[in-house]
Amino acid sequence: MLEIISGKDPLDSTSIDGKVDNYTEEIKKTISKKVLGVPKEFFGEGVDNTVKKSVEKSIKKLESLGATTIEVTIPHLEYTVATYYLICMCEASSNLARYDGIRYGKITDDLSGDIFDVFRRTRGENFGPEVRRRIFLGTYALSAGYYDMFYLKALKVRSLIKQDFVNAFKICDSIVCPTMPITAFKIGELIDNPLQMYAIDILTCPVNLAGLPALSIPCGFDSNNLPIGFQIIGDYFDEKGILNIGYQLERELDIYRKKPPIIKGGI
Repeated sequence: MLEIISGKDPLDSTSIDGKVDNYTEEIKKTISKKVLGVPKEFFGEGVDNTVKKSVEKSIKKLESLGATTIEVTIPHLEYTVATYYLICMCEASSNLARYDGIRYGKITDDLSGDIFDVFRRTRGENFGPEVRRRIFLGTYALSAGYYDMFYLKALKVRSLIKQDFVNAFKICDSIVCPTMPITAFKIGELIDNPLQMYAIDILTCPVNLAGLPALSIPCGFDSNNLPIGFQIIGDYFDEKGILNIGYQLERELDIYRKKPPIIKGGI
């Protein structure tokens, strides 16, 4: 599917006119000459010990396949969650400012009052608590007097995070690390603590901010039989590289054939 959707689309001005790799063949190649970067910050405070050990064990598997590992650093990792969510909320506020239920979306059943009353009720009925929170915070950050302080500063930090990865890829082919610092939490468990819920994205947010391709595959299970994610981050337009590493590791671990036992009482 990736081979089909990759490349230049004449109807999409944002698409890149570049060479499309034969991904289904590339994944079968050896990784014996690969240099894998291991970012020390991605194994630091907040990463569950079980997750850390499982990912480290998988890195050893890749080494047994001939890959070489080297330590790299992403020094601005600590700022990624704040940067990502600030930009994300500003974009949500800007985009959803146009939502009125008239041109697109579901309109309220109560059409009484003037058009602004209808808009207000439509938005109130169709936006949940989390969406409202993001719109409020994004609108605040974009307001006069705060734009430079928050949004513009977040854009500058994003450039620093991107440069961290550019520097790392000067000495390695791909970066390997955990996908999430913990395994899955119960549904609704963190609903009253949005900051903690946002913080869990600390290992994936920098990839999104830098605009890099990344792949996540399961590499083991914790004591509750919940899957642990192994993240492979590639340089720009190196989808073939991360798919190659992911495929070889998947075959070596053979986890995709295993099903964790049913957890009594549900998650």
